[in-house]
Amino acid sequence: MKLVGRARRKLRIRKKMSGTPEMPRLSVFRSARHIYAQVIDDDSGRTLAHASTLSNDLRGSLESIDKTAAAKQVGALIAKICLSKNIEQVVFDRNGYLYHGRVSALADAAREAGLKL
Repeated sequence: MKLVGRARRKLRIRKKMSGTPEMPRLSVFRSARHIYAQVIDDDSGRTLAHASTLSNDLRGSLESIDKTAAAKQVGALIAKICLSKNIEQVVFDRNGYLYHGRVSALADAAREAGLKL
């Protein structure tokens, strides 16, 4: 039932939001161990940037920290990648997850790194 509720929330959110070339969508996926973020242009169906706890830039440094701190580092990394590609503003897609814990930590870190959500 937990997955059904998340799927319903996800559809309800995605019905109202879409990523454009000027303002792409920052989508978050959260698994039990890792967190993934990707910036998507829905008009062309392309992923413009991506980062996760499995990224080569973060892989070695995440072994001794908790998952929330790892999500903060992923948020800072995705913001850095976006700003290097001249993407300054995105729409945040929490993907059906509650805006709480690792999801909010990722969003807050992206904001602090200079990305406008």
